[in-house]
Amino acid sequence: MTARILIVEDEPRMAELMAGALRRSGYECQVRGDGREALAWLETNQADVVVSDWKMPGMDGVELLREIRRRSPALPVILVTAYASVPSAVAAMRDGAFDYVTKPFDNEDLRATVRRAVDAQRLERENRYLRQEVASRYAPEAIISESPRSRELLDLVRRVAPSKATVLIQGESGTGKELVARLLHFWSDRVGGPFLAVNCKAFAEGVLESELFGHEKGAFTGAVAARAGCFERASGGTLFLDEIGDVSGEFQAKLLRVLQEGEVLRVGGSEPRRVDVRVVTATNRVLREEIAAGRFREDLFFRLSVIPIAIAPLRERPEDILPLASHFLRRYGAEACRRLTLDPEAEQALCGHRWPGNVRELENAIERAVVLARGETILPEDLLLEDASVPGAAVPDGGSMQDALDRAAADRIRAALEVARGQRAEAARILGIDRTTLYRMMKRLGL
Repeated sequence: MTARILIVEDEPRMAELMAGALRRSGYECQVRGDGREALAWLETNQADVVVSDWKMPGMDGVELLREIRRRSPALPVILVTAYASVPSAVAAMRDGAFDYVTKPFDNEDLRATVRRAVDAQRLERENRYLRQEVASRYAPEAIISESPRSRELLDLVRRVAPSKATVLIQGESGTGKELVARLLHFWSDRVGGPFLAVNCKAFAEGVLESELFGHEKGAFTGAVAARAGCFERASGGTLFLDEIGDVSGEFQAKLLRVLQEGEVLRVGGSEPRRVDVRVVTATNRVLREEIAAGRFREDLFFRLSVIPIAIAPLRERPEDILPLASHFLRRYGAEACRRLTLDPEAEQALCGHRWPGNVRELENAIERAVVLARGETILPEDLLLEDASVPGAAVPDGGSMQDALDRAAADRIRAALEVARGQRAEAARILGIDRTTLYRMMKRLGL
């Protein structure tokens, strides 16, 4: 998107010189002859940067700057003057000027100053958008917590978030441990810092050490340059270590030292580096049992679980099932451009299911139902639920329950593709979903 520059200059020849120099750099320029004209234009139009002459009859550049700062504090203003001096420059910056240039100016200097102002404005807009997204997504009222146990959990998270204490989150797979970790970050004073999530189980031991602690150039084959680890990159923010119960005993000892000393030693390095990181860990293992079996260090457990948080499985908080299902239905229905509702029998099926995969399984079931539903109402058969708790219930064709559900979804997609003679857009129309959803499902199912 082309940046728009508002030039305020009472001398037409000088205004055209500035506009010409900036237009050659690809900017869209609007020219106004005095401050009051500029303010009137800004009432109904938007600019990315204002470049204003300092000395003008009527409202001068400093008065214009102050009025713009009052109306639009984030709009950068650059002052152009032939009377530059240290005191006047300092006064302009104190009043909120982004920068100033002096007459006679060099075209490249003007362009460079405007470019910096445009970049700063875009960054401010992006940050404002991200702050709004974070505020809406992680606001307490946006978190679904209908059951008493969920409300107790959120209350605990709110009380814990402002502290720097390490937190250990324990719960079955799919219960939402990473969401809790993110809430701890976004509800804390560290929200302006980074949030890094690492699945410890996804890395081999040597790779995990380099990933978390960093390495120096030449520390191992392929280390062609020094690299900061996650502890350093998350400085000032939060580091979330998932599947912490799966790391080796040797790595546990190194992690314990980092937590105790507050500093990391890069692989191949000799000088420790101080880090300021809030560490949150999670596991689906029962660490007390791992300690008893000699697979997890007790001293590390106490260091990690200064504040322990346990997340109940979905089957123990049934009040959350339908609100969560409605939330996922709105999300995936919007992606598929479909307005769907849950049939009462489908709601009954959801409430009667045991949910061994917890919230993740529920989300998958709703996404699958959005794809498979033939009409505007999701029926029980669209959910493809299997009750693994029923004795003797066999999974068709062998494999896991998820395999059986995926096979059913894949068969439905193949049938639609066959009818559509391989045309994906037509297959998506037959299935009642958009192409993006179809492509995502095909990729996940390996079609």
